Amino acid sequence: MTRPSDLVALTSGGPHAWIMINVLRERFGPFPVIREQGEPSSVLWRRRRKMLGPLKVASMQAARIPIRLTKGGTDDRIAQLIAREKLEPDPRAGTEIIDVPSVNSDACRAALQAASPKAVFVVSTRMIGKATLQAVDAPFINYHSGINPAYRGMFGGYFALANGEPEHFGATVHLVDEGVDTGGVLYQSHVETEPGDNFHTYLWRMAAGSRDIVIRGMEDALRGTLTPRQVDLPSRQWFAPTFGGYVWTGLRRGVW
Repeated sequence: MTRPSDLVALTSGGPHAWIMINVLRERFGPFPVIREQGEPSSVLWRRRRKMLGPLKVASMQAARIPIRLTKGGTDDRIAQLIAREKLEPDPRAGTEIIDVPSVNSDACRAALQAASPKAVFVVSTRMIGKATLQAVDAPFINYHSGINPAYRGMFGGYFALANGEPEHFGATVHLVDEGVDTGGVLYQSHVETEPGDNFHTYLWRMAAGSRDIVIRGMEDALRGTLTPRQVDLPSRQWFAPTFGGYVWTGLRRGVW
């Protein structure tokens, strides 16, 4: 069972989530982690078909073939980045993990209420509904791998490079509302890529260069000094690259 805690994390897991959670554990000490089950891919793709249409979604699914073909050699590059930056992509021993079906489940809300946190850190979850956001009197603060509001949604770093905007390759720490990465921006990082980076390394590169803004955001939350700021960028939600878009951008810009 959880105990009253200054911090609680909500996540579905994954290496980038654990990198950020472990950074916060290093700064603030142990805290509970509520881990939801990942959403089935069939549900995700069905929702995208309804939103974007079957032809575009089919092209997105086809893009996974050339994306897989660019994976060669990236495991070594990622391993070097982990060692150099001292990243921790796995749960630390002794981490209190509470497994729930979804962040929007009664079980998740009960775990949040039992912990009674001052702030909730969110990383790699499905959209959080109103009932969960109102379950505790604490701000929910998300780490997003993209520069909001221009690169909301998925693969923000890749799309920034694909659009010829490397200055927008970075991450955002923001308040969570019921929209897709639409909450008030707290901090943003601007990260540089290195030769040889591609679709498989971008998230790792952003995580390595964005740990400080996660710490600053949660420090502000615990002090009660959260100050959202205006970012003068157009707002757009991104999903996944299409087959033609991925191949054309790779050939034209060298962004794979």
